[in-house]
Amino acid sequence: MATANHNLSNYDKATIPNAKDFRFGIVVSEWNTSITEGLWQGAFNALIDCGALKENIVRWNVPGTFELTYGAARMSKSIYADSGMLDAIIVIGCVIQGETKHFDFVCDGVTQGIKDLNLKGDIPVIFCVLTDNNMQQSIDRSGGKHGNKGTEAAIAAIKMAHLRLF
Repeated sequence: MATANHNLSNYDKATIPNAKDFRFGIVVSEWNTSITEGLWQGAFNALIDCGALKENIVRWNVPGTFELTYGAARMSKSIYADSGMLDAIIVIGCVIQGETKHFDFVCDGVTQGIKDLNLKGDIPVIFCVLTDNNMQQSIDRSGGKHGNKGTEAAIAAIKMAHLRLF
């Protein structure tokens, strides 16, 4: 396993651009809420830690992970984007392997959807969707022993927002 004994939440603040002038959108799935709320908290805390202002972080909820693509697409065309106020969007979700192919369809759909938004849009969309084999793996990656993928997504969002300046 690639993340064994590796905490994903560690970052060197000196290498991260200050986020105080950036505005972030975060679309959060309501499915597997115990996991997605942990990811949200990790992302929010990292953005604040790197200088983002609370009022510059916009959160929208969607029912499930598959709906993240639509939520991000709508957010990228919302009043926030129209006014040039969104610099990056983070999508947060969690899909846990079950006994049917539903897992594969949801994971593939959201992955391709977010990829398409990144290719066609002007606002970077950061993929923070856990696709784990079981609940424990998701717990470990949403604030557990492997840190928090939400934190990692926030750092990626800051770096991509900064990249838009060039």
